[in-house]
Amino acid sequence: MTHLIKIGNSQGIRIPKPLIEQADLAGKDLQLQVVEGGLLISPTKPAREGWRESIAETLKAHGTEPLDQEWLNAPLSTDDDSGW
Repeated sequence: MTHLIKIGNSQGIRIPKPLIEQADLAGKDLQLQVVEGGLLISPTKPAREGWRESIAETLKAHGTEPLDQEWLNAPLSTDDDSGW
């Protein structure tokens, strides 16, 4: 059983090592979420996790926009050409 413990002005919990291993939480940043009747502790997802799959699904469902060939084929200019 786990109890709340005082840590400065806050409170915390000690999670037994077997639970940390079972939930694969070791060394990870954790997210806390209040749910009905309790608190859900889960590892945070890296910022871009799942983006590749999400983009692939969106492109499959909606297709892609045509490329703007005018911009792609425009000659490069130098700072001298900008008039600044």
